[in-house]
Amino acid sequence: MSALALGGFGIGTTEFVAMGLLPDIASSMRVSEPTAGHAVSAYALGVVIGAPVIAALSARVQRKQLLIALMVAFTLGNVATVLAPSFQTLVLARFVSGLPHGAYFGVASLAAATLAPVGQRAKAIAAVMLGLSAANVVGVPAATWLGQHLGWRDAFVVVAVIGVATVAALIRFVPALTGIKATNPMIELGALRRPQVLLTLLVGAVGFGGMFAVYTYIATTLTDVAGMRAGLVPVVLMLFGVGMVVGNIAGGVLADRGVDRAIFASMIAMAVILAVFVAAAHNPYTAAVGAFLVGASGAVLSPSLQTRLMDVAADAQTLAAALNHAALNTANAGGAWLGGIVIAAGLGYTAPAIVGAGLAVLGILLFLLTTWIARRPTTHS
Repeated sequence: MSALALGGFGIGTTEFVAMGLLPDIASSMRVSEPTAGHAVSAYALGVVIGAPVIAALSARVQRKQLLIALMVAFTLGNVATVLAPSFQTLVLARFVSGLPHGAYFGVASLAAATLAPVGQRAKAIAAVMLGLSAANVVGVPAATWLGQHLGWRDAFVVVAVIGVATVAALIRFVPALTGIKATNPMIELGALRRPQVLLTLLVGAVGFGGMFAVYTYIATTLTDVAGMRAGLVPVVLMLFGVGMVVGNIAGGVLADRGVDRAIFASMIAMAVILAVFVAAAHNPYTAAVGAFLVGASGAVLSPSLQTRLMDVAADAQTLAAALNHAALNTANAGGAWLGGIVIAAGLGYTAPAIVGAGLAVLGILLFLLTTWIARRPTTHS
């Protein structure tokens, strides 16, 4: 599991480190900061496109070989980021880096579930996702610090090194995964015809957006609303990451006891925490605690959604699991966009938390609909 989680650590680091280095990238490439943000959007677009396309087209490829190939592609994308001579090539390199993201997590989650002892599937999936959460505690702060002091390209050198280490670890420690049945592109694409798969993806794309609505603007919220010194913001961001680690571990345990109950519990907790954060954001101490809880409640949801998608996808588990990360990146973009709208409307930096709580409530309602449809008796003519 450690080899699979290491890949998640590298992916999580490259996904979020660009946000902290946007001013450096903009200055180096002689573009505005909003324009530099296109590099972040390009990565997310790569995730959304790459997840279904790679998962479907690689259905016949042996799973261990696919994991290795995906991590090689990821590493090459980050090497291209380091060497990008212009902003246009940088955007292209970030897009390429994002392509393997969803497919890697989908295949790695399926591999972890296959290798796990009976009754511990979700816990094994959470172990893979732990790398993504840990990146927010260690990888992103360390790479950001390095990029700020030595140059933003050096941050992606670190990511490329992690990619090389992951390839070596996958070759050395991951077994052949012969227990995962090969499929074909048409079977995998069949997941898109399953209402439960589509509804569960919609729950993730909407409900998870609440966390990103707050996280995207957390730095300014902490300084302008909570009155926190700018130097303490990285500490709170690390607390957010610690919350994600704790929530990820708890999510695996809860999902093994009941996937649907875990999804309901995490989304209700997220809605309550985001609503309370509106008031908590006005004090530096309660804002720090709130950031930890927002990260934790969001991370609890991820293993449960991943497990449910694999359960309802039948033979198309790889595509369904990969699409989960496309849905979460949709939540990232949507939450950030809606949070930006209410801030631009002059409602203040606590308004994204209100939007986030609303998204979590909408996610709960969607999941109620999803479970109701799943439990309806099937009629036969």
